[in-house]
Amino acid sequence: MSRLLKKRSKKIGLPAGTLIHVGEKKTDKTRINIFDYNEQTFQEKEAKSVDECFPFKDKPTVTWIDIEGVHDVNMLEKLGNHYGFHPLILEDILTTDQRPKIEDLGEYIYIVLKMFYNGGDNEVITEQISLILGQNFVVSFQEGIEGDVFTPVRERIKSNKGRIRKLGADFLAYALIDSIVDSYYVILERIEEKIEIVEDDLVVQPSRSALESLHSLKREMILLRKSVWPLREVINSLLRRESPLILDSTIIYLKDVYDHTIQVSEVIETLRDILSGMLDIYLSSVSNRMNEVMKVLTIIATIFIPLTFIAGVYGMNFKYMPELEWPFGYFMILAVMLGVIISMLVYFRKKKWI
Repeated sequence: MSRLLKKRSKKIGLPAGTLIHVGEKKTDKTRINIFDYNEQTFQEKEAKSVDECFPFKDKPTVTWIDIEGVHDVNMLEKLGNHYGFHPLILEDILTTDQRPKIEDLGEYIYIVLKMFYNGGDNEVITEQISLILGQNFVVSFQEGIEGDVFTPVRERIKSNKGRIRKLGADFLAYALIDSIVDSYYVILERIEEKIEIVEDDLVVQPSRSALESLHSLKREMILLRKSVWPLREVINSLLRRESPLILDSTIIYLKDVYDHTIQVSEVIETLRDILSGMLDIYLSSVSNRMNEVMKVLTIIATIFIPLTFIAGVYGMNFKYMPELEWPFGYFMILAVMLGVIISMLVYFRKKKWI
C-alpha cells in the first residue's frame, strides 16, 4: 500500500502553499538539465545551480528545464519566485501523491502525470511527473534520477529529427506527454505476459505462489488505472481549453495522444476483467481439486462399509454362531468381501462415478 498512499501527516495544520516535500526521497542530489533550441541552434547544459536557469526565461528560443529530484525546497522556491509560479503549484510539485490533473493559470499551464518504467528485478517504477508549460519554456519535475521515458525526446531534439525543433514549447509538452502515454504500452505488455504465465499455472496446478502473483498483478492494475483514467480528463481539457499557449497546430497531436489514452484505458479494463476471471479460475480449480480428493475418500469409505459390517458380524463372540467351526469359513468370507469390492467398483464404473 506504500505505493498507493503516502502520508501527509506532517502537513496537518499548516497553511496552504507551505512548501514541504511529501513522499519518498528517491535521490540525494538534484540534477538540472537544460535544453535550449530552435530550428537552427541547439544548446544542452547541466546546471550546477538553479540560478543558471534564469537567463533562459525571456529567450525567444524554446527551453526545456528538466529537474530530477523534487525534495530540494529552497531550489524549487527560488525557481518559482523567478518564473512566477504560484505557491500552491509549488506545493503540488512537492507532494508526490497527486492524481493526474491540469491547472490553467493564464501565463502557464501546470500538468501532473504518472510515469511508469521497468526497474531492476522486473519491478515497475512509478514517479510523479509535473510539467509547467509557458510561452517559450517547459519545466519538468521528476522524483528521481534512476531513469525516465524521455530519452527519445532528447534524441530527437539533439539530432533535429521530426518537427520538434521547428515548433514551439506546446509541441515539446505534447512530446513529453506522448512519451509517458506510450510507456504504458510497454508496462501493459509486460503485465500481459505475466498474466499468461499465471493463467497457465492456475489451470495446470493452482498454488499459493500463483495466487500471490495474481494479487500482485491486481495491485499493479489498480495503480495503472488510478493513473490513466484521470489522464483522459487532462488530455481532453487540453483539447477543449482555449489557451493561447496551445497552438492549433498542436491540437491534432494531442488528439492522437487522447486516442492512445483511450486505448490504454480499454486494455487496462480488459486485463482487470481477465484477472477477476483468473481468481474465479483459481477458486474453481481448488474446489475441483478438493472434490476429487473427497470423491476418492468417499469411494474408499463406501467400499469399506459392507466389509466392516461383515467383519463386525463374524467378530462377535457368540458360542453358537454358524460357520464358526467350518474349515473353509475364513476363505469363504474373504471371497465374499472380494466379491463385494468388485461388484461395487463395477457399479461405480457403470454410473461413471470413477
